[in-house]
Amino acid sequence: MTNVKVKIPNDFMLGAAVSAWQTEGWVGKKESQDSYLDLWYKHNKHVWHNGFGPAIATNFYERYEEDIQNMKEIGLTHFRTSINWSRFLVDYKNAVVDEEYASYVDDVINKLIQNGIEPMICLEHYEVPAELFEEYGGWGSKHVVELFIAYAEKVFERYGDRVKHWFTFNEPIVVQTRVYLDAIRWPFEQNTKKWMQWNYNKGLATAKAVKLFKEMELKGKYGAKIGVILNPEVTYARSTAEHDQQAAKMYDLFFNRVFLDPSIKGEYPKELFDVMEKHAITFDYTDEELTLIKENTVDYVGLNLYFPHRVKARTSAWNEETPFHPSYYYDMFELPGKKMNPYRGWEIYPKIMYDMGVRMKEEYGNMEWFIAENGMGVENEKRFRDDSNIIQDDYRIEFISEHLKWLLKAVDEGVNCIGYMLWAFTDNVSPMNAFKNRYGLVEIDLEDNRNRHLKKSAYWYKELIESKEFEAENEAVYK
Repeated sequence: MTNVKVKIPNDFMLGAAVSAWQTEGWVGKKESQDSYLDLWYKHNKHVWHNGFGPAIATNFYERYEEDIQNMKEIGLTHFRTSINWSRFLVDYKNAVVDEEYASYVDDVINKLIQNGIEPMICLEHYEVPAELFEEYGGWGSKHVVELFIAYAEKVFERYGDRVKHWFTFNEPIVVQTRVYLDAIRWPFEQNTKKWMQWNYNKGLATAKAVKLFKEMELKGKYGAKIGVILNPEVTYARSTAEHDQQAAKMYDLFFNRVFLDPSIKGEYPKELFDVMEKHAITFDYTDEELTLIKENTVDYVGLNLYFPHRVKARTSAWNEETPFHPSYYYDMFELPGKKMNPYRGWEIYPKIMYDMGVRMKEEYGNMEWFIAENGMGVENEKRFRDDSNIIQDDYRIEFISEHLKWLLKAVDEGVNCIGYMLWAFTDNVSPMNAFKNRYGLVEIDLEDNRNRHLKKSAYWYKELIESKEFEAENEAVYK
């Protein structure tokens, strides 16, 4: 198969992302500043691969200057991370800033800008303070929503003059889905109504943060934008039959539209209210809150896309004695012959980029958006190290190329996508998987004091950014 040269628009963002909790480590963290993730790690350390977790992570807190130089070497136009809410404050109820941590964030932002890299800052990437999780039930509490807005105000005041890209949450559906829907993470409580309340309260928190952002005139005064980073699960039905199509629609309703619709359209789907009422899982809300959500939609969205989700109509009887779960309406479908990432157990299907782009154009007003995460995790990467100590990760180059190709095909057809952010800049800690699967352009060598080494993909990405073009497989469908 011959290759085709794919051109990248000149103003297209090409960057990479990480989060605070997955990189910083605990140096300088006070005992009272645990996040939910820290608490989980302390309570349930044995489920984290080889015991690695947020305690040391990549030690970005002490080594950020070195990491920023690597970003500059690669040529990243943008870098996304989060501010760790649990560390930014020493008093969550009165929003008292931890000046030591805030100064560190100041320096990170300043050094990124000095090196020609645009910072993109997320306010919450699973980092709800442990104190608020234990005392109020975390995002199940509307009081926590108000405390989050008080935190956001402090952050906007401090960095709003320099940061142009703001996000309320990264993947706001994930924590409660793992904890309260599927009960596979600490503290293992299956409670679908609580899951839905967390979903709603995070949507409400996003609208309140957008309102605050407007009131502080950050957009007008500094040219900044505020959005949210979602992880829509691009969903395909097993077949064209109505029962399979309906299963896909229900999956989409519960896991995608529950955040896409209020964030972008300002309202929840009527069918969501209908099905919540049917199963007695309706979140607590007021008409005033729904009005606030309607009037404070985001400026743009980041979308994290990794793999497709395939569903079929449910074929087995539902156990009526168990609490309601959305899988009442569907079963997962395993596509025969699919291409796989065997290390992560995820299907590789680059066309998700194009299909999601078309959906954003047709269903969501062709609003501005970008890929906030896309990448490939591979186990035991050191076996691909060559004589010059560089990991030859050609599989990652192929993965990025194919996904970028489909994304840019959508852009060619008028989809309003403005950039691509790779997950991740460096290898970093993932929940439970820790360092088992590596995602980075830059290797974190655990056997050598966490020293950094650029992989082959880093040099390839550098060339891509400089030349604004790359080669990909010339599939017949790509015209």
